[in-house]
Amino acid sequence: MKNEFKGLIVQGDKKFSIKNTKTDFTGGYNKEKAKDALVNAKIEISHLQEKLYAANKYSVLILFQAMDAAGKDSAIAHVMSGLNPQGCQVFSFKVPTSEEYDHDFLWRHTKALPERGRIGIHNRSHYENVLVCKVHPEYILSENLPGYEDVKNINKQFWKQRYESIRNFEEHLTANGTVILKFFLNVSRDEQKKRFIERIDDPTKNWKFSSGDIKERALWDDYMQAYEDAINETSTKHAPWHIIPADKKWFARLAISEIIADKMKSLNLKFPVLDDEEQGKLNESKLTLLGED
Repeated sequence: MKNEFKGLIVQGDKKFSIKNTKTDFTGGYNKEKAKDALVNAKIEISHLQEKLYAANKYSVLILFQAMDAAGKDSAIAHVMSGLNPQGCQVFSFKVPTSEEYDHDFLWRHTKALPERGRIGIHNRSHYENVLVCKVHPEYILSENLPGYEDVKNINKQFWKQRYESIRNFEEHLTANGTVILKFFLNVSRDEQKKRFIERIDDPTKNWKFSSGDIKERALWDDYMQAYEDAINETSTKHAPWHIIPADKKWFARLAISEIIADKMKSLNLKFPVLDDEEQGKLNESKLTLLGED
């Protein structure tokens, strides 16, 4: 599955098209086989997280973007269930507050970045500013930017500058030790419909559904174009996009976990090795402890 799945990484060397990707790809796995593989991947990530924390050299930033009901929340819950809570942090970004609108669009995301040795998970991210805001450019007016007092002023040049800001932001983070993993959970329109109906029919899931979800669903084609544009404009070698087939949640969780594990393994993380002086102090401490009554 790993070799086949590499074809779903967008690194900017060729144009990405949502229409040319499968949302129901499963890599030859079935649900039971994927479940066992996911357990193994989570164990591996847990061991790697310990080394990440001990080495204190890198941080890992994991971004999830998707249409409603694509499975972001459940992916985070399942894939990250084996992590030590002390070494990770999850942020879910909603509509900006008045304070956040008084700063540049990256400010609140910068505040939420993980420290070295930690894993940061962003449920939605700075990409909302070129996704939702591109479909609803009137939201940009709330930023009160000079020269953008009317929606008609928000043109191609505006979006070009915003993509550039994101690329520069991510390049800066990478240069300073932050490993960025960007996941687009690619769910089909038919599967979204099915999951929306399940939320309506199940009283325990009613809270997940809003009438506004139907209004956004009507703009599906606009969103798909916004995603294509964002992915093509911001996929780089240091911060590529991973396109995850999301019609089968069990496969999406496995794919995400294996990508995270593979990336963390590639960092060649090691536990710190003490120099001779510090090792000597450890030995002295051990002798002191052994000599206690």
